[in-house]
Amino acid sequence: MEKDVVIIGAGLTGLSAGVELTKRGWSVAILEKSDRVGGQIRSYKENEFLFESGPNTGSGASQEVMDLYQTLSGRCEIEFAAKAAASRWIWKGGQFHPLPNGLISGLTTPLFTPGDKLRILGEPFRRRGNDPDETVAAMTVRRLGRSFLDYAVDPFLSGIYAGDPDTLITRYALPKLYNLEQQYGSFIGGSIQKAREAKRQSPREAKKGIFSTKGGMENLPKAMAAYIGADNIFLSVSDSSAHPDAETGYWKINAQQHGTPLTFRSRHVITTVGAYRLHELLPFIATAEMNKITHLRYAPVVQVAVGVKERGPLHFGAFGGLISSKEQEDFLGVLFPSSCFTGRSPEEGMLFSFFMGGIKKEAIAHLSDREIEEKTVQSFHRLLKFPNGKEPDLIRIFRHPYAIPQYELSSGERLATISKLENDYKGLHIAGNLRDGIGMAHRMIQGTNLGREIGD
Repeated sequence: MEKDVVIIGAGLTGLSAGVELTKRGWSVAILEKSDRVGGQIRSYKENEFLFESGPNTGSGASQEVMDLYQTLSGRCEIEFAAKAAASRWIWKGGQFHPLPNGLISGLTTPLFTPGDKLRILGEPFRRRGNDPDETVAAMTVRRLGRSFLDYAVDPFLSGIYAGDPDTLITRYALPKLYNLEQQYGSFIGGSIQKAREAKRQSPREAKKGIFSTKGGMENLPKAMAAYIGADNIFLSVSDSSAHPDAETGYWKINAQQHGTPLTFRSRHVITTVGAYRLHELLPFIATAEMNKITHLRYAPVVQVAVGVKERGPLHFGAFGGLISSKEQEDFLGVLFPSSCFTGRSPEEGMLFSFFMGGIKKEAIAHLSDREIEEKTVQSFHRLLKFPNGKEPDLIRIFRHPYAIPQYELSSGERLATISKLENDYKGLHIAGNLRDGIGMAHRMIQGTNLGREIGD
């Protein structure tokens, strides 16, 4: 079977590239190992609750994201979070505290030490760093102080990466933060300047905030698959491998589907799978070179959907609550989806998403379902303050052993190797969350831009 492009992996990256290429009239085939599209994205409706087993939200709806939803108009619709999403809570000393969002709240919050509150006044005047491989922890302490690391950055990275600020490299893990210092010399000064620049942009160019998809996040990959066409998507595919043919300039892709051989011929091949699967897909690459890509840690994460039909007098007007590793709690944090999006719980109820595991608490991710449920119920009372005797109406556990790649010191070598391989083998594109960001918006941007790059 001949196609212009073969894409391996039907997650957001592969589907985004497939939509863009289909829109441009290119023929594509998408090969997916599982029996459904969407990767880790999956939505469930049960007992009056709408909950996710994977990503709950995207952040930063760039123009590529908005264009993609526009292309899919009529099949799915973007939903932006309510105003409550602007508030984040941080756990300290047995309760959640709002993360400061202004001068007054910054001076009065119990999250940071008095010394660090004063120290932040000098942040705009500190010298920019000169270590391109500086960790997030080192940069934060240098510019803001230890308490800002412990009760702002550490819990933030627990929520985004389930990672360790002492090993994540700023320019790879938080490139926007790194560029604020490098371009403007300061987090505070750079943020003010960026805000001024945003006001001068046209409404079309302005970036929006937290988003989901109406009716559940899974409606997005389903709509993308429908746009691409069911005949171009091959599910339950195993033993996929791609091989370059130097004489013809084409790629040969071999696979199996339900025991039946599949063979494709294409000018381009895009891989979007995890780094740990690449050695199977690209067997022609020398082991020593491939190891430079696959030497990538993934944080294991357990997500627990918890619902109550009656929340009583408790109020959860925030995006969620994050927990510093200094607090020695079992959980990384709790999101409040029904405070941000419509139809997630009964009107008087609440839906929560608990997260546990990660790089620092990997052992917890391997507990039994019974142990996880017990810890969740305990934290339902301890963290969320539901009274004893009040039990959740819904508890569902989801495990993600390769949830989030960690952009650590090996990232430079990985990116350089990918660039070299793509240059050496014409038509090879190594994509996915092993590069260019881990969020939903990052995946949609990467896939869309890759489709444009190939299609132009």
